[in-house]
Amino acid sequence: MQRFKCNITYDGTHFAGYQVQPGKRTVQGELERALKKLHKGEDIKVTASGRTDAGVHARGQVIHFDSPLNIPIEKWEIALNSLLPDEVAIIGTETVPDDFHVRFDAKGKEYRYFVHRSSRRDPFKRHYAYQYPYPLNTDAIKQAAADLIGTHDFTSFCSAKTEVEDKVRELQEIEVHENGDMLIFRFRGTGFLYNMVRILAGTLLEVGSGERDPDSMPSVLKEKNRSAAGKTAPPQGLYLWKVFY
Repeated sequence: MQRFKCNITYDGTHFAGYQVQPGKRTVQGELERALKKLHKGEDIKVTASGRTDAGVHARGQVIHFDSPLNIPIEKWEIALNSLLPDEVAIIGTETVPDDFHVRFDAKGKEYRYFVHRSSRRDPFKRHYAYQYPYPLNTDAIKQAAADLIGTHDFTSFCSAKTEVEDKVRELQEIEVHENGDMLIFRFRGTGFLYNMVRILAGTLLEVGSGERDPDSMPSVLKEKNRSAAGKTAPPQGLYLWKVFY
């Protein structure tokens, strides 16, 4: 039995999320279906670095699975991609030690959030960026973002449904980049809570639109209350960009 690590990318538009859910189409479900076919009906469990919600995309998700098949490493990508739907692709495969774990061995993650700044709808961007029709002050956004970098209790910036008790996380970098009519947030940290990136993005957009003071982030963190932060930005703008090991 050999453990394999795969980098994968997917368009989350028509999935109910990454994790298997009864009666719903998921990324994990498609991966395990392809592996089952490749293994002649044998169930193969896939483990991911983390879950993504419905509509969220991934450019650099990482998975691992164990297999008894003696397939050359360079053939795994071809074999699996031939069995996967067009929205999912294996973009790299390697063998790893039996004790390697994509989730527990991860040192950090990078997410990006894309905002389409336009009052005019673009049908070709509607599934891949959040259309935001209001003016944004990017200097104010950057000022607020600077106060979020570091190790903090991010209770205010995670879903009230979060079951994790320890909500202290290290947010190492936040970059705000303008590219034409697109505003791109880049978040890098050691770990993220449920909905944390979308709430960070939603809150920073409220700062940019003038709804919130750019100096208010320390007080929002101090409140440790979900209601203190801004709205949860919609899923289609979010991408799991890279996992670091």
